[in-house]
Amino acid sequence: MKTVKFIVLTLTILTVSSCKEFKTKTNSENVSEEKIEFKKEKKMNILFVLTSHDKLGDTGKKTGFWVEEFANPYYTLLDKGAKITIATPKGGAAPIDPSSDSPDAATDATKRFNNDTEAKDRIANTIVLANINPDDFDAVFYPGGHGPLWDLANDKISIALIEKFNAQDKPIAFVCHAPAALKNVKAANGNPLVKGKKVTGFTNTEEAAVQLTNVVPFLVENMLNDNGGIYSKKEDWAAYAIQDGNLITGQNPASSQLVANKLLESLK
Repeated sequence: MKTVKFIVLTLTILTVSSCKEFKTKTNSENVSEEKIEFKKEKKMNILFVLTSHDKLGDTGKKTGFWVEEFANPYYTLLDKGAKITIATPKGGAAPIDPSSDSPDAATDATKRFNNDTEAKDRIANTIVLANINPDDFDAVFYPGGHGPLWDLANDKISIALIEKFNAQDKPIAFVCHAPAALKNVKAANGNPLVKGKKVTGFTNTEEAAVQLTNVVPFLVENMLNDNGGIYSKKEDWAAYAIQDGNLITGQNPASSQLVANKLLESLK
């Protein structure tokens, strides 16, 4: 009889112990799943800054931002769960460079944009840059087009914003003509932000190829070199992007995907 009682007691202890172990393991797995699910749902808050300038010097032609340089990074980041805010110096509609909206400049990203009423509505109703708080964002991205050469290069709000992002060691990314926005940006030591940094941007020969060397207020390649940047490039129209710390720059429209990838990787 004692033997039977001992066996029953032993089985009871083992059963209770197994239940506790199962419950603990299940709770642990649930916590892990919750953490994984939370990580998936976490948003990346990224600010896109576009130009408000639409006049191509004294040519009588229009300019603005280059669609591919906006659309490719926009969808690359959006599809990964990023929350994107779009701002311009003046707010309202951001001008699109007509040349970038032609069939010759079409890409999968531009075609998607042209069929995306929500994205087009956001471009038509951008936020005034002065109303943006850099503390609300994890990174900033500047698409190119010739427009930034005239406004963002000298815009005090934009300059201060980039300096704040840089001081916080947040990713700051630019493609094609957008590095023009770095022209008057300073590092904490008072030197040009690009001094001693590896950078790229629209080349002098690419500008000559589109016959705008004597139209633009300055050449991006020259400016980056004059400000002490360690400038490098590939052959004209080749995809090329380079990163130095939190600074990411791309050479031309074909480089927009590379810039987006580097920005995305920096936010992981």
